[in-house]
Amino acid sequence: MKNSVKIALLGIGNVGSGVWEILERNHDRISKYTGVPIEVKRVLVRDVNKKRNVSVPADLLTASYADIVDDPEIKIVVELMGGLNPAYDYIKQAIENKKSVVTANKAVISHYGRELIELARRNQVELRFEGSVGGGIPIINTLNKSLAANEIDTIVGIINGTTNYILTQMTNQGVDFDTALKMAQQKGYAEADPSSDIDGEDAAFKLSILTFIAFGVQVPPQDIPREGITRISEKDIQYAAQLGYTIKLLATAKKHDGKLDLHVHPALVPNNHPLAAVNDEFNALFIKGDAIGEFMMYGKGAGSLPTGSAVMGDIMDIAAALPAGSPSKLNRLNGFDEDVERLKINGEGWGEYYIRLEVVDRPGVLGKISTALGNYEVSIASVVQRGRGERIVPLILITHRVEKRRLNQALEEIQEFDVVDEVASILRVEECSG
Repeated sequence: MKNSVKIALLGIGNVGSGVWEILERNHDRISKYTGVPIEVKRVLVRDVNKKRNVSVPADLLTASYADIVDDPEIKIVVELMGGLNPAYDYIKQAIENKKSVVTANKAVISHYGRELIELARRNQVELRFEGSVGGGIPIINTLNKSLAANEIDTIVGIINGTTNYILTQMTNQGVDFDTALKMAQQKGYAEADPSSDIDGEDAAFKLSILTFIAFGVQVPPQDIPREGITRISEKDIQYAAQLGYTIKLLATAKKHDGKLDLHVHPALVPNNHPLAAVNDEFNALFIKGDAIGEFMMYGKGAGSLPTGSAVMGDIMDIAAALPAGSPSKLNRLNGFDEDVERLKINGEGWGEYYIRLEVVDRPGVLGKISTALGNYEVSIASVVQRGRGERIVPLILITHRVEKRRLNQALEEIQEFDVVDEVASILRVEECSG
C-alpha cells in the first residue's frame, strides 16, 4: 500500500464528526477503493479542550490554521466550519499553498465559487463541494460529469429539509406552522434560529450553486427572488389538497429564449408528480436535459452522515487522483464561455398561480375581480368559492400562464376593492417541466 494521503479537517462539528466517523468505520474499504490510505493529520478547532461527540486524539487538535496551511505534508484541506468568514480566507489560502480543498460550505461557494474554481485551476489543485447541496445526494458530480454532455434547461428541487419537514407535518398531521416548526426543532431538523431555512435563504444559497454548475452563471444568492413558508396556512394546505396539489418549497431554474427564470418560492405541485411525494427531511432534484430527458434524484438532504458521505466521496476522488499529479479535467464548467453571461436573469417570469382572496359574499364580486384581471391579460383557469352564510368568504383562483409582473399589477388594484378584505395568498402552480 502506498504512503498515506494526509488531510486536515477545519471543524469537527456536525458534518466534521460525520466525516471522522465514516473514515474511522470504513478506513480499510476506503483505502482499497482509492489505492492509498487517507490519514487525518490535523483538526482545526476553536478550543482544543472542549468535549466533543467523537473521540479525536489530542495531538491532532490545533487552534492555529498556520499548523495546517504551512504543513507541506497536508495535501487536502477539508473545510467544514460553515459561514463566509474565516472559511473563505482559509479556503483561498489553502489553494494558494497548492492544497486541494473539499468543502460543504454553501455560503462560500454561492458567493465565491467562480473565483475559487479559477484559483484552483491556476494552482493545479482541486476544489470540490458536493456536500454543499443536497446532503448525501450526489447532484454536483452528476451535473459535472454524468450529465456533462447534456444541455440542461430545467432544475426544480426540494433542497431544504427543514421546510420540507414542516410542510409535511402541516399536510399530513393537520398542524399549524408554529407547531410544525417546534416539531422540527425537537427532531433536530431546525435550528433554534430557523430563519435561514424558513425564509428561503438556505435554498437560495443552494440554487445559486446549482445555477452556476448547470448554466455557468454565478448569481449572488441575495439576487435570487425568494419567499419562505411562514405565510403558508392550514387553509392553503387544505385547498391545495382539494384541488389535487401538495405545497412544497421549490428552488427553480428554467432556461428558455435566452432567459433564466430563477426563484425560490412555495408552490403547488401536482399530486401525480414525483416531487409531491418527497416528504419529511428528504430532498429531491428534478432535472431536464436535452439528451437524458426528465430525471430525478432523491435522498436525505442534511445530517452528519449523509453530508459526511458526500464530503468523503470528494476526498476519495482527489486522493485517488493525486499520484497522477494533476486534477481531473472533466468538469461541466470547462464547456462554458462568456456567452452564458448573456443569459438574462428573469426572476419569476411566466407561470400559473394559485390566489386566495378573502371577499365579501355578495353577487357580482367574481365578475368584478375577473374583469380587473382581464384588464391585465390575466385569465382564470378555475375558480372555487368556499363558505356559506358568512360575510367574508374565501375565493380561490387558478390562473393560466401569466407574467408575474402583470399579475402583481392586477392584484394591487384588486386589493383596493371594497369587496376584497384581503389578498391572503399567492402561490405558484408548478408543473415541473421545461
